[in-house]
Amino acid sequence: MSSSAVSQVRVWVNGALVAPHEPAIAALDHGVTVGDGAFETCKVDGGQVFAATRHAERLDRTLAGLGLPAADHSYIAEGVKAVLSAAEPLDFGRLRYSVTGGAGPLGSDRDSSPLTYIVTAGPQPRPPASAGVAVVPWVRNERSPVAGLKTTSYAENVVALAHAKERGAIEALFANTRGELCEGTGSNVFVVRDGVVWTPPLDSGCLAGVTRALTVEWCRADGLEVREEPLALAVLEECDEVFLTSSTKDVLAVDRVVGLPGEAPERALEPGPVTARAREVFARESARNLDP
Repeated sequence: MSSSAVSQVRVWVNGALVAPHEPAIAALDHGVTVGDGAFETCKVDGGQVFAATRHAERLDRTLAGLGLPAADHSYIAEGVKAVLSAAEPLDFGRLRYSVTGGAGPLGSDRDSSPLTYIVTAGPQPRPPASAGVAVVPWVRNERSPVAGLKTTSYAENVVALAHAKERGAIEALFANTRGELCEGTGSNVFVVRDGVVWTPPLDSGCLAGVTRALTVEWCRADGLEVREEPLALAVLEECDEVFLTSSTKDVLAVDRVVGLPGEAPERALEPGPVTARAREVFARESARNLDP
């Protein structure tokens, strides 16, 4: 993000609006020292937050999985109101709120400090019609104690996404330790074979994406067959279509995959009719219900 883009981000920390570059977090905050926290990213479109309830519920699941106290959602709501009414309504962008373990020791132990609350919002470009992805040489550990949790420990994703972008891709894709297709750094992945939509199950180690769940639910209701079953990473070499889902990408067609494990490390893909239908279904249903 450029410095001009950073300057457009609105920031609220523990009850007060602060400038984007203004110091606001204690140096000993456990979110800073060891990445001990949870966060959510919501799409903001036309100034409105999409799927707010589902995101709040997932935050609770992550905090519980980390062994942290439950969040004060009324307090988060104050921050959301502050950052979304601080200036002109966001045409399109992201709302992110984080809850950390608060001040703590320099190691992994915790003390009884109150939680730290951070709410931010900022504009971003709308997603492209399609984009490339890169399979990375690292794996998700589906047996990790934080598998499936949306924690603030994101260094692994930073490295993987940089690897993907060096190869002209918009997202990185991980396998898990079993060699199965798992997820992206900030997205879930779907493939299409013979008109059937497939996506890794949650026990693959992937995040229970809000957009993933809605895509599965709405596509099934529209008559598409959607299966949540383990998929070998090699499925990317022979499937008919690939698409991603995420809060700010909705349903995004994949037009190129690099880093494939077989003899042909790269393949081009045409965004296909099933992906187009899934995208249309999601756009229609999300327009009907802001908080499904």
